[in-house]
Amino acid sequence: MVHDWLPTIGGAERVVMELISAFPNSELYTLFDFLTDEERRMVTGGRPVHVSGLNKLPGVAKYYRYLLLQCSRAIENFDVMAYDAVISSSAALAKGVLTAPGQPHIAYVHSPARYAWDLTHDYINSLSNQLSRHLAQRMMHKFRIWDMRTVAQVDQFVANSNFIRDRIWKAYRREAEVIYPPVDISAFVPGEGPREEYYFTASRMVPYKRIEMIAAAFRERPKLRLMIAGDGPEMARVRAAAGPNVTLLGHVTFEALRSHMQKARAFVFAAREDFGIVPVEAQAAGCPVIALGSGGTAETIRDLSMDRPTGAWFETQTVESLLSAIDKLEANYEVVTPENCRDNALRFSAERFRSEIRDCVARVSG
Repeated sequence: MVHDWLPTIGGAERVVMELISAFPNSELYTLFDFLTDEERRMVTGGRPVHVSGLNKLPGVAKYYRYLLLQCSRAIENFDVMAYDAVISSSAALAKGVLTAPGQPHIAYVHSPARYAWDLTHDYINSLSNQLSRHLAQRMMHKFRIWDMRTVAQVDQFVANSNFIRDRIWKAYRREAEVIYPPVDISAFVPGEGPREEYYFTASRMVPYKRIEMIAAAFRERPKLRLMIAGDGPEMARVRAAAGPNVTLLGHVTFEALRSHMQKARAFVFAAREDFGIVPVEAQAAGCPVIALGSGGTAETIRDLSMDRPTGAWFETQTVESLLSAIDKLEANYEVVTPENCRDNALRFSAERFRSEIRDCVARVSG
C-alpha cells in the first residue's frame, strides 16, 4: 500500500484501513506519518509503516503540504518492486510510485490534485502577493508534467465516485472503475421514536463546506430550528450569519453526533464533495438528507424525484436554492422513510468495499 501521507485519521485514512483489512499481509509506505501510536495501530493493524526521509525534517508537520516537488521525488524513492502487487491511495502523489514490469499497480484515486488541475487558478489567486503567485505557477506547471508522466505507471485506475471518474478522464484521459469508499454503517443505526423538530448539520467550518450559507438560509425561515456541530476558521462568519433559531454546538462527541442524526428532522449538507461520508452516515441513522445535487452527494442521496427517496437535492450553492429544497422536503416528508435511508446507506458498507477491491485486484493481477 502506498498512501500520500498520514496527518490524522480522515476519510482517506479510513480507506487505507479497509485496504489493509482486505489484504492483511500488506505493508504501508507513506511520505509523512504524524499519527500517535494508537492511531497508527488503528489504521494499520500493526503492519509495518515505511516513511520517506522528508518525515525527519524539523517541524515538517507545519509545512509538509508545500513540499510538493520534493514529495514527487520522495515517492519515487520508495522501493516496492518486491511485492506481488501495489495499491496506491492517492489524492496527489502516491500513484507516482515506481513499479516493475508485470507488477500490477492499482491506483485508488480520491481525486486528481485539485490545486494542480481544475482549481489551480483559484489556489494561485488566493495567494497574498505577486511573488508567491509566480512561484506557485512555476511549481504547479512542473507538478502537472510529473503528474501526467506517472499516469503510465498505473495499470488500473479506481475512482471513489462517478464524479471523480469523470475528473480522472478529464485530467489523464484514462478510464476508471468506480468503487465507493467504505463507510462504517454499523456505527450508525436509526433511533427509536419520532424525529424531533430541528434540522442538523455537522462539519469542519472551512469555506467550501458552505456552513455560513446554511445558517443564512435558516435565518430566512425563523420557524425552523437548526443545530450546527463543528468548529474551524469560519466560525465567526457562521455566527454572524445565524439567526436566533440557529444553535452553534461547537465540537461534539461521536455519541452526540450520532444522537443528533437519529433525532433530527433532516441533515443538511451544502459542500460539493468528491464523495462525502457524513451524508451517508446520516442516512445510516435513518435521517433524510438535503444536499447539493452535484458531486458525490448526487450519487449517495436519492432525490424526491426517484424511487425510494432519501432526501432532496438543491441545484446551486445559494440560499434560495437551499430554501427551495427545504420546502420540497417539507411538502413530501412522509415519502422519505428511515428504512429507505438505511437501505441506501448499506450500498456503501466496508464489507462491500473490501469485496469489490479484492475482485478488482484479482482481475488486474490475472
